[in-house]
Amino acid sequence: MLGALLLSGVLVAAWLFPGWWQGAWRGRAVPVPGLSRLAVRRLGRRGAWWWGGLLLLCLPAAVVMAWSRWHPQRLDGFDDATVPANAQVAQLLLGEHLVPPPPVPPDVFLAADIVAEQPFLATADRRWDQMDPAFVQAVLQVFRAMKATHGYDMALLEGWRSPQRQALLAARGPAVTQAGPWQSYHQWGLAADCAFLRDGRLVISERDPWARQGYALFGQVAEQMGLTWGGRWQMADLGHIEWRKPGMQAAMRARAGVGAGAAP
Repeated sequence: MLGALLLSGVLVAAWLFPGWWQGAWRGRAVPVPGLSRLAVRRLGRRGAWWWGGLLLLCLPAAVVMAWSRWHPQRLDGFDDATVPANAQVAQLLLGEHLVPPPPVPPDVFLAADIVAEQPFLATADRRWDQMDPAFVQAVLQVFRAMKATHGYDMALLEGWRSPQRQALLAARGPAVTQAGPWQSYHQWGLAADCAFLRDGRLVISERDPWARQGYALFGQVAEQMGLTWGGRWQMADLGHIEWRKPGMQAAMRARAGVGAGAAP
């Protein structure tokens, strides 16, 4: 299109200023209608090329401006989801999509110290796709920040929890959980219990100074992401984070048939 405009500029210049065209082509000044002989002499070869170049540069821009004003054009926006390429860009603009890490080998949860600390951990559900997608992204952001900023490798101990499992844990007493079925955010895929990996081994107990410091950092990062950290509760649960999604409190009370708020 630009080449066509340039060609049209040359043709229009040759039509409007035939004397300039001949002078530029032959290398000397020739009479131009409307100009005195003295003016033509002063113009000379350099003047002809200068004015001719200016005309050729300005004319295509003038044509484009006139055309755009006469026929207003609208470029496709990146939010146009009907165009496949634009749909991909629009998805990227919504925020980075993090991918869950590879699953921790099952035998890591069968170590003697882990079984003694949490005997039911081996049968916990650690499937990321069972949790709320937005909550998963928040947890993964926490994991990435803990690794990049503080050097801690994180592990998911339990995500979604069935109401039957919640009832089983509640039967073990308030030292394990004070929440009955449907009273925990785990049943809604909005809670996660997490711990640390060190040299391929799972570290859960806060009696370990390294883990105790990690839990404090974990709570800070999670709260910066807008999550609730169990470490601030009266009965602290240092590895627990949850997303108190708007409207969930009412839904949980209605499902559980209780008036109290949710517990871990």
